[in-house]
Amino acid sequence: MTNTTETSAGWIYNQTVKMFAAGATPAFEEPDELEKYWGRAWGIDNDVGRMRAVLVHRPGDELKVVDPKKRIPEIGSFGDVDEGWYFQSDRVPPLAEMQAQHDGLTAALRAEGVEVFEIEGDHGKRLKACYARDPLIMVKGGAIVCRMGARIRRGEELAVTRTLARLGIPILRTLSGSALMEGGSFAWIDDKTAVIGCGVRVNREGAAQVGEVLKRQGVELIVTDLVGYDIHIDVGFLMIDRGLALINPERLSYAFLEELKRLKVDTIALEPSDEPWINNSLAVAPRKLLIPEGASNRILDQFAKKGIEWKVVPYSAMHLNGGGIHCSTTALIRDRV
Repeated sequence: MTNTTETSAGWIYNQTVKMFAAGATPAFEEPDELEKYWGRAWGIDNDVGRMRAVLVHRPGDELKVVDPKKRIPEIGSFGDVDEGWYFQSDRVPPLAEMQAQHDGLTAALRAEGVEVFEIEGDHGKRLKACYARDPLIMVKGGAIVCRMGARIRRGEELAVTRTLARLGIPILRTLSGSALMEGGSFAWIDDKTAVIGCGVRVNREGAAQVGEVLKRQGVELIVTDLVGYDIHIDVGFLMIDRGLALINPERLSYAFLEELKRLKVDTIALEPSDEPWINNSLAVAPRKLLIPEGASNRILDQFAKKGIEWKVVPYSAMHLNGGGIHCSTTALIRDRV
């Protein structure tokens, strides 16, 4: 028999006292909820708002696996199949040179008032770990931990997960099953629209699992195919303000270019003669970029006409390992725009 006194007390406790009552609203990802229960309003809903916090990894001992005496001629790369590494450039820069350029990037970020956090942990021989964009995706309210497509990068997810836990950043999902996803192939277009580029490192299952999280946040996910053997969408697409993107049209599908028109996104387009790494720049605020050296006067003139400010961060040694400024950073907090 149910005790009516206990039932009445339970109803009063759970339904009538605001402090104790259960409730689904406000949503988990609302800034006030995050600040109250998680300490900070972690997460982003755009790629252009003023950056407040960023995640990086300074290149370190993991690069000591690279032996310039080992070459794999058939792929035009330094590497060792048995040890599971490759360095696909025509030279291997000294580690100190890469570290100095990475330090220049973090100094430029701090000069913009960005709080810089480091991925901690043992990276083993994962020489690409300096490209902190790829093991995770930041969405509203927290992180999605990816499952790396490249086998030589598989395992970076563990160090990222531990770092997120140490910082107190909510992990909304860890990709599983047959999903493949790397953060460089995810981008916000606006606070209601994001895109994933599928290709050799990202599959439809990875996109679908990310899409499940976004759907619950009211975000439309555009899934597009990358061109040829392109690895990530950030080789061809970079939002630099609300409704304005820097693109390399040769690295984007026609279908996605049409989507940008549908969304009324204005574009600045690179030409074949332009330095392609310029598309791997980083917006630290609306129309404020950190860019590598090599931008043509034509592109810089277009930046000036659009009211875009930029600071050059030398990054050529870091490019040799296969990534740029954008690849090296994951924004943890941005202002909404």
